[in-house]
Amino acid sequence: MKTKDWPLEWLCGLLFCAPLWAASEMPGFRPPAAPLVACNPYFSVWSFADRLTYDATRHWTGTKQELHSLVRVDGRAWRIMGDAPRDIQPMPQTGLEVWPTRTVYDFEGGGVHLTLSFLTPLIPSDLDLMSWPVTYLVWKARSTDGKAHQVSIEYDNTAQLVVNSDDEPVVWRQELEGELNVLRMGTEAQPVLQKWGDDLRIDWGYLYAAAPAASTHSAVADAGRVIRTFAAKGSLPSSDTRMPRPPRDHMPAMAVVFDLGDVTAEPVERHLILAYDEIYAIEYFHKRLLPYWRRKHATVGELLSDAERNYAFLVKRCEAFDAELTADLTRVGGEKYARLAALAYRQALAAQILAEGPGGEPFFLPKENFSNGCIGTVDVIYPASPILLLLNPKLLEASLAPLFEYAQSPRWSFPFAPHDLGTYPLANGQVYGGGEKSEADQMPVEESGNMLLMVAAIAKAEGGAGFAEKYWPLLEKWTEYLKEKGLDPANQLCTDDFAGHLAHNANLSLKAIEALEAYAELAGMLGKNADHELYHQTAQEFAGRWVALADDGDHYRLAFDKPGTWSQKYNLVWDTILGYHLFPAQVAQKEIAYYQNKGRFGLSLDNRQDYTKLDWEFWTATLAESPADWERLISPIYDWANQSPSRVPLTDWYWTTDGTQVGFQARSVVGGLFIKMLSDGETWKRWAGKAGNRD
Repeated sequence: MKTKDWPLEWLCGLLFCAPLWAASEMPGFRPPAAPLVACNPYFSVWSFADRLTYDATRHWTGTKQELHSLVRVDGRAWRIMGDAPRDIQPMPQTGLEVWPTRTVYDFEGGGVHLTLSFLTPLIPSDLDLMSWPVTYLVWKARSTDGKAHQVSIEYDNTAQLVVNSDDEPVVWRQELEGELNVLRMGTEAQPVLQKWGDDLRIDWGYLYAAAPAASTHSAVADAGRVIRTFAAKGSLPSSDTRMPRPPRDHMPAMAVVFDLGDVTAEPVERHLILAYDEIYAIEYFHKRLLPYWRRKHATVGELLSDAERNYAFLVKRCEAFDAELTADLTRVGGEKYARLAALAYRQALAAQILAEGPGGEPFFLPKENFSNGCIGTVDVIYPASPILLLLNPKLLEASLAPLFEYAQSPRWSFPFAPHDLGTYPLANGQVYGGGEKSEADQMPVEESGNMLLMVAAIAKAEGGAGFAEKYWPLLEKWTEYLKEKGLDPANQLCTDDFAGHLAHNANLSLKAIEALEAYAELAGMLGKNADHELYHQTAQEFAGRWVALADDGDHYRLAFDKPGTWSQKYNLVWDTILGYHLFPAQVAQKEIAYYQNKGRFGLSLDNRQDYTKLDWEFWTATLAESPADWERLISPIYDWANQSPSRVPLTDWYWTTDGTQVGFQARSVVGGLFIKMLSDGETWKRWAGKAGNRD
């Protein structure tokens, strides 16, 4: 390629852009994708590129959902978000930081330093706030050359955010809501909860862009015309009234312009509220459930007004939250760990929906993104559970309660726990495997063990077994099943179902044994002393038998009947986190020693393939007793995130050889990275205590 053929943007980045994460002493961190708008599975927009101007912004599925922003400095237009139009030069990007609740981009050009931040107030201790389908976009500009500069900013988003496909006609309107200038857009048809499945975008409800009316001008017009008019004149075209109109026909865009006036060394700030009202969140056994934020806000107007009124306070609150959580992540696991966990944070929470249950209680349910689209999958909630256990155990209760209610209904007739509640957003009954009809391709040991362990972890976090007591007959039934079937599992699937059926699965057996002890501990907390003693003894006996069955010299086997095999024993992590100590310390020590130097970009799941699971790698690394062993296990994962050619929101299933994605992306299971925090008892207690019983 000749120099003259190189894209102008690429040359700009090469010549002018400083290394990212420059504030740290570590080399720059390049996320595979950066979260921009991260509220729930339908309202989730990302940048899949190194720089915000290298590509169109996209829904987590990879479908374009374009957000654009231009800045005019002394009459010259620069592009700071979006890859079009290419003839407008991008302002060089000089920084990118991903915090738990914020993504911050820095740009510099024309004598001006510009920061564009995306803030989603996902603070789990406050369920009402966390449920807001709101992201703030914040622009800050300051002069860098001692001169005053005339600065104005344009923002727009296309109709792609409100359709599943670009042949769906959309409508829009502009209105005042108090002191806010509000734009609204949605499909004409409004097929509420009429689509379900995996690779889908929402095409019902309404997208809102709101900004203080005193400092803005707004319009809805063809996206290309919006950008070119602002670039040429610093203004917007008149609003288009030709609707309904499908996005493929002169793509409609909601646009806002901010005039910052003379910008000097003192920063000037403007912000915009981007919100989505999905009308109904999910369907739970044929009852439509409202999003949880509706408990406190009867209308979207009330929500937007509240968001504007609390803007300054929430910025400070999120900055403080980010700083405190990042400091603890760094202290417990190091800077590499803190960066990975911060990147995982919004993904883990935004892959789930917080709805108001039939009795007004919170329901918090994940979508099984780019897997099969299930809702409320037990073996997705299980790996994601550490972030909820750390920051608000009530959220994990809100994930499990809908499943318990289903399992105790006449519809669920099996002696083991269900796998899922349906296909997102319709939670109308299990669809995986044999569904409600047969035991074919079920995960009986897996899901029963998962439920028991999560309930026990809730009890530890909350200091009481009240949640377990509500569903005790089910826990008894599932414990009896594990006592009979769990030590040496029959040929069946586990959560790693992509690997196929496996009999005598040693890691699955570990889960069953730990779950039996979980039941024993719960029984003891509830004063059921006979059950406590019986199942404690059973768990101890099974643990001793496991050591003999799985032993393979310098490590433990993948399956009891397969010498010369190995696997990650990630389920063993609960033995120390929950304080059970059923297994001798040398079991974990032997495994950790065996795991060293197994893959370039991480530790393979087992000996059968060179792929791995991101969540389980952190569970396994948490077994390490020494910081050096921990670092040896997570450093290749950090390198993978920094170098993977698969530019998607964190995949949890990738090849350890070249770092490419096998499947899955943007799933909530990355909440599993927070399990290291649970291994520090004081840190866990302090964070879980912040939530308390706050409603």
